[in-house]
Formats: sequence, structure tokens, C-alpha cells
Amino acid sequence: MSDAALGFSRLMTSATMAPETVSFEVPPSTSTGLPAMPGPAVGDGGDFEPATLIALDLSCWFGTHKVIDRTSLEMKGGRVTALIGPSGCGKSTFLRTLNRMHELILGASSSGQVLLNGVDVYGPKMRVTQARLSIGMVFQRPNPFMHLTIAQNVLSGLRLAGLKAGNKDQVVQESLERAGLWRETRNRLNAPAGSLSGGQQQRLCIARALAVRPAVLLMDEPCSALDPTSSHVIEETIRELCTSVTIVIVTHNMQQAQRVADDTALFLIDGEGQPGRIIEAGPTDDVFTRPKDPRTSDYVHGRFG
Repeated sequence: MSDAALGFSRLMTSATMAPETVSFEVPPSTSTGLPAMPGPAVGDGGDFEPATLIALDLSCWFGTHKVIDRTSLEMKGGRVTALIGPSGCGKSTFLRTLNRMHELILGASSSGQVLLNGVDVYGPKMRVTQARLSIGMVFQRPNPFMHLTIAQNVLSGLRLAGLKAGNKDQVVQESLERAGLWRETRNRLNAPAGSLSGGQQQRLCIARALAVRPAVLLMDEPCSALDPTSSHVIEETIRELCTSVTIVIVTHNMQQAQRVADDTALFLIDGEGQPGRIIEAGPTDDVFTRPKDPRTSDYVHGRFG
């Protein structure tokens, strides 16, 4: 993997960037004041157009252990897709495979295709950096750069991706507005990220991901570490964002899936040591109230898992 790809991939897991290194000086290339993305135009999210993401016969391994078996799923543009299922059935692995973060794990591998508006993110037409820019990620626990200010956190993804913005104030405001955090932070943009509450820090991470204008946003249990009030705000943010960004969310909260998701896919395993796979997927209301597989009814009603 190139240094640039690795640098961007470490955005969510590293906090070593010095505040003074954040610099944005090149004039914007679009009327929105946001920078154009490098590489192919597909999925660049420049006009906030949600993209369709399709997994085809996706299998994943950790070493020789297969954790997902030939799984296919269409995640429709402008909609929220929830991935549900017991722990250990491959939901988070599936999510990380969608933007090529699975391959960052030593010994991890995958097969199949992930199509972003028809272009395979694992194919020769899309670089790994482009895939991770077009398909953003928000993790389970808030992980802003604590030594950076709120504004610098928003802009940090752009810098690590090698993108530049002319009007950085507009980028910060727009990203925070879309993440539902602008009103709470507009008078303290130079305050450290650590001064925010847990729920605010998670929305700051969402703003950071949105700053690079992804077409798809992956969210791995984004509310699991938050209190009910903060979780409600995040859920409202998700519903507002889905008109411009396709969202795929992993959740163990069945009520949350019903509240935020347009579509739902249930992952299960057939037995201990077996790989996970989707046993049912469709509109959320159908999955929860008119499931085709009896195992789906058992799971969503809490009879196992």
C-alpha cells in the first residue's frame, strides 16, 4: 500500500498530527467552496449525490478462517441500510470490506466485488485512496484528534487525503451543519475537541468524514457508547444526511434499526466456526413485521441472539 493510502487509512486510528500542519490555500474548484476529489469522478460526492453501493458474492477471511461467505447486498442511493445480527456474524467485517479497510488487518483477505455506481472499488479503475474517500467511515467510539481544535478536526481528513480547500471556513461550517453540530460549536471552533461531550465528539467525527464529500458513509455502531439523548441526536442526523449521502449502519439496537433504516439486512451464522451470511434483506418494515425466514422473526423479536 502506498504511503498516501496508509496515511489516510490511519486517520481514524492515529492522533500524531501537529496542529500547525493543517493548511488549506488552493482556491476551490467548485461553487460550493469544497475541493474536487482526485481520481475518477464516480462517487466523488461533489454535488452531494448519494451513490448506490452493491456487494456481489463477497467473502472475507482472517488468515484461513472464513468469516463471510459469498454475501451480496444492494445498498440503495439516498437510503439508510441497517446491518443487524448477533455478535460474531461478520457485520463489521462486511462493513470494513466495503471501503477496503478490511485489507489493513494483517492476514485479512477478501473476494468478490464492491460496486460504487457500477465501478468496482477493488478494480483497476479506482485507487484505494479514492475508495476510502468516496466511502467514508465512522467508528463505534468517538475518536477525534484531542490535541486539535474543533475546526482543525473537521479539516484533518482533507489534509491527510492530500486535498486542499480555498474557503476552509465554509468547509468547516458546512460539514458541522450537515453533522448537526454547528449551532453548538460555532462560537468555539478554536476550542479543543476534548472539550466536547461524547455525543458531540461522535458528530465531530461525522463532520470530519463529511468534509471530504463521500458518496457513502459507513457507521459501525455509532451510538453504542453514547447515552440515549446523544443517540437520539445522532439518529436525527442520520435521517437528515441520507438525502445526500447513502448510509450503511451496523447496529445491535432493533428499535434503532426500525427508527433510522429504510432497508435492513440480517446476518447469521449456521453454527460455531461457520462464516456469516445474509439470510434476509429488504425494506425495514417487511423484515421486522413480515419476514420471510422464521429465523428473522425469532431474532428481531429477541428469541435468540
